[in-house]
Amino acid sequence: MISPPPSVPLSYTVVQSTPHSGKYGPEHILLDKPSDQASRWSGAYQGNTAKQWIMLKLDQMSVLKTIAFGKASILSVARLNPLKSIFSFRNVYVGITEENLVQVLHGGLKNDTTAEAFPIRHVNNAHVCFPTRYVKIVPLSAHGQNFHTSIWHVALNGISDKKYVDHIYRIHEEHRESTVLRHVLKHLRQRRLLTPYQDILSRAFTNVEHPLITQLHATLVLGGAFKDAEKHLQTLSSSGLFSSYLQSSHPYAVWDRISQTSDDEIPSPRSGHAMCIDAVNEVIYLHGGYNGENCLDDFWAYNIEDERWHKLMDSTHSKNGPSARSCHKMTLDCKTGIIYVLGRLTDVDAARAPLSRQGPTNTTATGPQSSHRSQSHLPFPSLPPPPTSDPPSNTYCSDFYLYHTRGPEEGVWKYISFDTASSGGPPLVFDHQMVVDSEAQALYVFGGRVLDGDWDTYKYAGLYAYNLKSSRWKLLQPPDNSPATIPPRYGHSMVLDSNTRTLFIFGGQKEEKYLSDMYTYNLSTSTVTELFSNFTLEGGPTACFTQRAVIDTDLKEIYVFCGLVTDAFGMTGYLPGDLYNWVYRYNTRPGTWTHIRPEGDRPNPKPRSVPKKVEEPRPRYAHDVVYHPRSKRLYLFGGNANLRGPKDEDAMVDDAFDGIQKMSDFWKMEVRRPGSEEIIRKATYHIRRQQFREMCEERTPSEALNFLKTQVSPVVNHDDQKETEDYRSLTTFLLAPKASPPLVIPPVFPKSASSKDNPSPLSEKSSGSIKDDWITGSRGTTPSDGTWSSELMEVSDDDTEMIHRVSHPRLSADLLRSVEDPLEKQKGGKGVAMSAERYAQRTEVFECLLDFVSEWDKEPSGSLLDFVTRNDSREDDNL
Repeated sequence: MISPPPSVPLSYTVVQSTPHSGKYGPEHILLDKPSDQASRWSGAYQGNTAKQWIMLKLDQMSVLKTIAFGKASILSVARLNPLKSIFSFRNVYVGITEENLVQVLHGGLKNDTTAEAFPIRHVNNAHVCFPTRYVKIVPLSAHGQNFHTSIWHVALNGISDKKYVDHIYRIHEEHRESTVLRHVLKHLRQRRLLTPYQDILSRAFTNVEHPLITQLHATLVLGGAFKDAEKHLQTLSSSGLFSSYLQSSHPYAVWDRISQTSDDEIPSPRSGHAMCIDAVNEVIYLHGGYNGENCLDDFWAYNIEDERWHKLMDSTHSKNGPSARSCHKMTLDCKTGIIYVLGRLTDVDAARAPLSRQGPTNTTATGPQSSHRSQSHLPFPSLPPPPTSDPPSNTYCSDFYLYHTRGPEEGVWKYISFDTASSGGPPLVFDHQMVVDSEAQALYVFGGRVLDGDWDTYKYAGLYAYNLKSSRWKLLQPPDNSPATIPPRYGHSMVLDSNTRTLFIFGGQKEEKYLSDMYTYNLSTSTVTELFSNFTLEGGPTACFTQRAVIDTDLKEIYVFCGLVTDAFGMTGYLPGDLYNWVYRYNTRPGTWTHIRPEGDRPNPKPRSVPKKVEEPRPRYAHDVVYHPRSKRLYLFGGNANLRGPKDEDAMVDDAFDGIQKMSDFWKMEVRRPGSEEIIRKATYHIRRQQFREMCEERTPSEALNFLKTQVSPVVNHDDQKETEDYRSLTTFLLAPKASPPLVIPPVFPKSASSKDNPSPLSEKSSGSIKDDWITGSRGTTPSDGTWSSELMEVSDDDTEMIHRVSHPRLSADLLRSVEDPLEKQKGGKGVAMSAERYAQRTEVFECLLDFVSEWDKEPSGSLLDFVTRNDSREDDNL
């Protein structure tokens, strides 16, 4: 695979556009003159009623990666309000030719004067990169009916290296050829044209599907061997063909509370603590937090195998480690076994906050009875009185520590830095995020609120990298609001996919607003990509703060456990009444969000079984979680939870907040999805359903009913209303008319390579009725003797249908399926030929079973007929 060259600015020309207004022609967008109000393209029509567009042509075929839109500066507002003339939403289409374009962007511009850059989709759903020559920009809306839609400047960026682009073009064309051919092959098999299907397959040197799927088609569709088809399901499962479907199935959270004996010492109730996991040695570490009265600096280790807590230190500060603190972060380098600790919020820090920042002294419940609202975003709502003297000079220094978990220095804390800011690192922050890349030996810190004594001004940290080998900091992104940076925040989530060296950053709080956006930062290319400006609108959680997230890089999933959220009225600091957990799958861009439901909502895997009572943790915030990548288990400890019912045995009521408890409960959780046995059950139901349908035509009613009761009913999930209703409707097959026998007509397709032995319907040896119906059923344009005539025939409107019949012989799916193909018996068919209806029914069952198979192991989805329909109904506007 050729490594992609770096992106460069791409030159282009304007080749077409809809009419423009006055002197504001399309050529103006080539120059970036934000202060010149005449340097823009404006459409000729006001408002949003007319469809307007502009077409660009790259100087050479390239891989387009970003598009940037310039805006008018504030200097031109005196003559023309630029913000109201810039379009707010647009579509962008790209393609090799002007006639075939695909949409790669739909988004909006912010109502300000700052230029904005957007990533362009340049990889299709099959993960194949595609090149571009033409770019079409279609503004969808202006800022008012009385304003012209305008574009001030367009800058394109991507890869133009000819060798690389030619390689991408060749790969993409091969993909297109393969895709079209696979759709053709699927259509031929659907229509029972097995001989041409096999001939093309042998010549094209391509695969439509996994060999086991081909075997399933021969067994089920051609052979009608239902028992063998059921046995084949186990083979498909053991070969992993159901794995992708299982992974995409709706997830359920299975929680298990980890209890300790009365003699075991466990961490006390707290919030704002830090945790990390050593997956190699099966140990979870916990440090600090706030217990409602004081910050803590105790240090704990939980042995996963022994299922026991061990207190390593009563006070890390007394062992040359970090002082008592909360809202800090702790991460472990699995290669060296070293723990790193950065950031803090201490008793003194919080006490110096103005009362307006400390939160209310009491709260009231709103919304559901079990929910709780709090305007305090600190882990401890009640704070001690301010100190009587100024803090020492090192109060706002960002101290940095490490701890050895193994090796000759095991159990030793070390003071790395007195103040990371003095060596190019982040300032003192809290509610930030920190991750480590063990392979690259680098640590990354992003965001967090800067702690410098000024509580009236919101200040945030940027994105930093720390080289673990050289012990040097590097600023990757400053904490500003420029288009190429991630907006600053605190109380957010950040996880690292070490395989792709990509940071995922989302949620949190900026000033008084909770955020619901999501970004990626590519550490290899230093590229920022906005995945979601509002993931709530894309099926994700509402805007959230102090949520916790972990990543599974093998499954390409991020698990999110929400803390405080925004309620239906837009108020922040709302604690939901139920667990609010999500999974984000990023195997495709921009990815998909799915709500993780509690185990109690999971359908019973065994029909008519009694659901078991499930226990799960209460909603909370300022907790912490860690993830074990091998066991696929998540561990949760502590936090601030709402009070429901009697006081929890492992909790401490916060007297300053009614209905709030500081927790010390410890949980493990697995995300589960339906197992392969559930897929096999559903697939078996589809097979036996068809078997019963055929028995109704071939056997006595009593035999068919007995099969329905003894064989079909046991594989029905009677707790599923939809499935149960379908099962009850099967008795209507007993009243259905018998299947019609195969049509007695000449073969439509040759049985061998010799047309002499196998005449087509258009040959002289075909039956007169078929030939007449296909060729001379309308008024022909040739005399009956077959000679050509120079006489022109008048054509009226009434003749249109007949002319079409001459050009397009009457074909139908049933007609094509009504003829038995010679290969059927070779592929497992029985002696009696199937009717067209039965072939269609079995094909439908076969395609239902393919719903459980991964995309790359089966025939392509969709129908070839849809391509024709799409082309016939396509508007002549290049869209």
